[in-house]
Amino acid sequence: MAFPVVAQPSKKLKKAGWELGVQSYTFHRFTFQEAVDKAQELGLNYMEVYYGQPLGKDIEGTMDFKMDKATQKEVLKYAKSKGVKIKGSGVVICKDEAEWEQLFQFADAMGIEIITCEPEYKHLKFVDQLANKYKIDVAIHNHPKPSNYWSPELFLKAVDGLSDRIGACADVGHWKRMGLDPVEGLKQYGSRLKSLHFKDIKEKVEGEAEQHDVIWGTGILPLKDMLEVLKEEKFEGLFSIEYEYNWDNSVPDIKKNIAYFNQVVDELF
Repeated sequence: MAFPVVAQPSKKLKKAGWELGVQSYTFHRFTFQEAVDKAQELGLNYMEVYYGQPLGKDIEGTMDFKMDKATQKEVLKYAKSKGVKIKGSGVVICKDEAEWEQLFQFADAMGIEIITCEPEYKHLKFVDQLANKYKIDVAIHNHPKPSNYWSPELFLKAVDGLSDRIGACADVGHWKRMGLDPVEGLKQYGSRLKSLHFKDIKEKVEGEAEQHDVIWGTGILPLKDMLEVLKEEKFEGLFSIEYEYNWDNSVPDIKKNIAYFNQVVDELF
């Protein structure tokens, strides 16, 4: 099926309560400034930043929740100049309570609304306290085994009894690679779902270790079924495009992803 190659998210996203953005790791071979430029080219107004990315020729250092106030201002100024809001950050794991507090202080100063992370179980209650103190949502991510949260059951057991600020970031590609059904996973997460690392992946080929990302709608993930479930569940939140392929020239592929997403959203709403 062919799709018109257009950037700009569907106008029906607002009606759905959905936001389409990009995880800056998609452009990890480039600087943060270059990643923002690419987001602007794609017509995307939201970005989830990852830690460790060089900031760019005009700003010294790397994306780091320990950066000084002056650097924070420069980062925000550059993103704003391109019409991009830093909506989320991660995936991050902090070593102790002091570092978690520093992370939330940074997110608060930067206007970040979602912290994508994988806390140790012993830190979950403290992270919940911080989420409510700073009024910032937490989206717990599912890396594959041996991650603490690789299956929906492990996640739900771990967060049982915690506040509504504690939710999930569903990486649907990791689920599929692990042999889990992403449609059922989204149903299980239910109201705990805060955001997604959205993607499509190639089929498993014998002798190949990697099932790399592919243009949406051309792989083995049931994207339409997932979006239908999210509509039924009345999900409202961020879809981060995390496209981990064609690293040096991924913008043309991502334009096709956006076009596919637009078509499905327009059909659903």
